[in-house]
Amino acid sequence: MAQTNMAFRFERAAALVGALVCCLVLAACSGRDGADKPPEPGDQAVARIDGRTVWVSDVKREAIAQGLIGEGEPLDITSDLFRRVMDEVVDQKLLAAEALKRKLDRDPAAQRKLAAARERILGDMLVESTVSNAVNENAIRGLYQEQLKLSKRSEEIHARQIVVATAPEAETIKKLLSTGASFEALAMEKSTDAATRFNGGDLGYFTTDVMPPPYEANLKTATIGQLVGPFAVDGGVALVKVEDRRLEQPITLEAARPQIIRFLTYDQVRDLLEKLRSRAKVQTLIKAPPEVPGAPKEPDSAQAVLPSRGQSAAEAALAAGPARPPSVSSKPASTGAKP
Repeated sequence: MAQTNMAFRFERAAALVGALVCCLVLAACSGRDGADKPPEPGDQAVARIDGRTVWVSDVKREAIAQGLIGEGEPLDITSDLFRRVMDEVVDQKLLAAEALKRKLDRDPAAQRKLAAARERILGDMLVESTVSNAVNENAIRGLYQEQLKLSKRSEEIHARQIVVATAPEAETIKKLLSTGASFEALAMEKSTDAATRFNGGDLGYFTTDVMPPPYEANLKTATIGQLVGPFAVDGGVALVKVEDRRLEQPITLEAARPQIIRFLTYDQVRDLLEKLRSRAKVQTLIKAPPEVPGAPKEPDSAQAVLPSRGQSAAEAALAAGPARPPSVSSKPASTGAKP
């Protein structure tokens, strides 16, 4: 237990070191840090340190920075999480105040760190301002509609199947079906496919290109209501009834929204950096590392555009953003068919 508490204290202390730099930057930027005037409309005082106020907004900002809550999410001031983060904010401010008393901010190495932190904060503010102005509801809906027009939709098939071990068994079931027996009931009674048996053999909607070759070959030209098979599949012999055919349905705007926001954010940050680089004279004084043939490339991230500690908003956006517009076509996550 003692080791666990000590590990927690070390972990917390390590987190405070990074936050201390930001506190020193803020303290250096404002001689009235902790003034009694609320920094935001409706803000609430939650603690005082030597007469200086800690506000709800201070605690929420720290919780967002740690990834404990998302931007715009509420944080209940009566919760254990709020009190824990508030204690960390108090510790940060105490450490920053003591560092200023000891004039550690005047050390050349400290001044370089403070300057770097200030640049990062200002850069994040620029990125956030640029993104908030451009990534709005109109832009999201506009890109969705644009991609909707460009998307090529395949035809989807809705079908049910019965899988049995041998062709003679399949022929026997086919005869029962021709006399009016229920496909769903026979699937539940006879089918050996565990993924579809208990829902009446329902495969849902799918495009033939995502199915194993035997299904694709036999269902490509099948019509609604047609009983196809028996034909050999992995695990036995299948009888398939085609329930419906339709054009592939695009994903909804709400389902596509996170991907669209990532793309638009990436696009804005990339354009901003390209414009800034085009206006500046940037010289790289070191040689690029040689390319190693066959070396694995880092995959694109699918994470949300939220900077982690030590990562700027621009870095997070460029790491998470896709390199091309999002697709609005949809494919089924899975079917009962065995590949």
